[in-house]
Amino acid sequence: MAKFYETVTPELQQFIAAQKLFFVATAPQEGRINLSPKGMDCFRCLDERNVGYLDVTGSGNETAAHLEQNGRMTIMFCSFSEKPLILKLYGQGKVIRHQDGDWQKYHLHFPAQPGERQIILLEIDSVQTSCGYGVPVVEGTMRERDTLKNWAEKKGEEGIRDYWQRNNQTSIDGLPTHLLDD
Repeated sequence: MAKFYETVTPELQQFIAAQKLFFVATAPQEGRINLSPKGMDCFRCLDERNVGYLDVTGSGNETAAHLEQNGRMTIMFCSFSEKPLILKLYGQGKVIRHQDGDWQKYHLHFPAQPGERQIILLEIDSVQTSCGYGVPVVEGTMRERDTLKNWAEKKGEEGIRDYWQRNNQTSIDGLPTHLLDD
């Protein structure tokens, strides 16, 4: 059965900290819904009503474009271990870019990553848990891939910025991301 909370309790924060994978969902007023898997030890609970993750360079920048338009975001965690649980965080998201005044304030919560693009924050409106009985148990160790990290290191800062200019300025539906705005 689903259960709702107003905040991320200490027990739920412990569950989040143990997960290697989470999913981010956003949607524009009109257009494609975006659902992205994330990993790389980039998620942090900042307090019981605020969370965030360090977003690294990717093929698109849908989340930022959607948040600029309407702020709606859902983040989901699910257990792949023997103890099942699904956790969804609902709320209003915000993008913090390198050039923003709050960058340093929030960046100190995350380990540095090659290709850092922006920080995505979520102010939580509600929290929901559900059983997760239909999620498969994954045996063995889930580990990080080095592919994206190696790609970003090889590109270097200038190469990443060029990539942003070519690939991360608008969403696939043509919405602006403001990634390189001053």
